[in-house]
Amino acid sequence: MKNLPKILIALLTITLVLSCSSQNNIPSANTSALLQSNEFTFVAEHANPNNADVINVLNSLPNGSSRMLNLDSGYTIEIRKDKIDVTLPYFGRMYTPNIDPSKNSYRFTSKDFTITKKEGKKGSSVFNIIAKDQQNIITFNMEVFKNGKTYVSVDSNDRQPISYDGYITANSTTKN
Repeated sequence: MKNLPKILIALLTITLVLSCSSQNNIPSANTSALLQSNEFTFVAEHANPNNADVINVLNSLPNGSSRMLNLDSGYTIEIRKDKIDVTLPYFGRMYTPNIDPSKNSYRFTSKDFTITKKEGKKGSSVFNIIAKDQQNIITFNMEVFKNGKTYVSVDSNDRQPISYDGYITANSTTKN
């Protein structure tokens, strides 16, 4: 009976550690199949702004000691053979902002783009995507790891760079 509290604490600790592990990993076979098809969706979970003013605001918030913003679901880059749909928020300095606030984030569909793919370190795949039909040239550098976790950095000639963390998944099927 004397060891019962110690056993309960140990079981509780193990349960907490296991429940806090990431749930978005996909098997490497599925990741390989998605990457071979060159059709997948990146789902952003975190935004990592590079602007010092944005970071200072984040640090001034209660419990805000992080440079990372947790994002709601719905922020994606959907890559298909004939088009790319981008819906990502932007936090940082824009050199040529638009009066319409809906156009200040990355929300567009590109049909004129190039994708180059190469092998990265430790078996990752690195994609360089350039959207040519946008007003400002936008380049996405996407590194996809074996477990599906993905890092995306976005460079544009009209704003400071920003990066996103997330994972890839299969494209949703649309009915016409």
